[in-house]
Amino acid sequence: MTGRLDGKTALVTGAAKGIGRATALAFAREGAHVIATGRDAAGLAGLRDDGIAEIAALDVGDGEAVAAAARTVGAVDVLYNCAGIARAGTILECSPEDWEQVIDTNLTGTYRMVQAFLPAMLEAGGGSIINVASVLGSVTAGPERFVYSVSKAGVIGLTKSVACDFVTRGIRCNAICPGSIETPMVSNRIATAEDPEAMRDMYVSRQPIGRMGTPDEVAAAAVYLAGDESAFTTGTVMIMDGGWTN
Repeated sequence: MTGRLDGKTALVTGAAKGIGRATALAFAREGAHVIATGRDAAGLAGLRDDGIAEIAALDVGDGEAVAAAARTVGAVDVLYNCAGIARAGTILECSPEDWEQVIDTNLTGTYRMVQAFLPAMLEAGGGSIINVASVLGSVTAGPERFVYSVSKAGVIGLTKSVACDFVTRGIRCNAICPGSIETPMVSNRIATAEDPEAMRDMYVSRQPIGRMGTPDEVAAAAVYLAGDESAFTTGTVMIMDGGWTN
């Protein structure tokens, strides 16, 4: 099946790499007009070679920039919130700076985007909001992922609340909760570990399916949630973790 997103406009945050990039490309392949945004100018520029014509610098941590983007873009059919960062460590190792940076990007950044873009979506008659959360948070826990888990648990709460408040006004809001995915973020944590081989083994072994997931697999779920096939789906937490939390 092709053309599942024909005629739709989709804005993607964190589109320069990893899951965000894979999703921007998947949306475009299915016929959407994609606005790919992020902070990595070089990574975004590379998307032009892959068929995405509209790219824009956007830091979800900058409230004024988010508001300006919403005014410029207007109504979108799909809002895909993927921008995120991670810090390792327990609560005792989480500095105030780490807390502020991760919460501000992952949770408050999602809040800024939804609050800014939702009014035009409502005026246009509805749309699909998809937030990238994680199984780490309110689904399960992992060692030394304290502030990341807190931020992603908040994203799930935000998702369910928005879904509940606007279900009768044409808005669907869902969250995708990946397990271990082969992204630059994960690759960097493996490479910088004291024992990279042991770290990779940890990531792989916690999925009973025997491997990490791929960004393209997450993107495929996002296409479903973005399109009309999922018109009866809102307020859900789609777990994609290779059986980790089964």
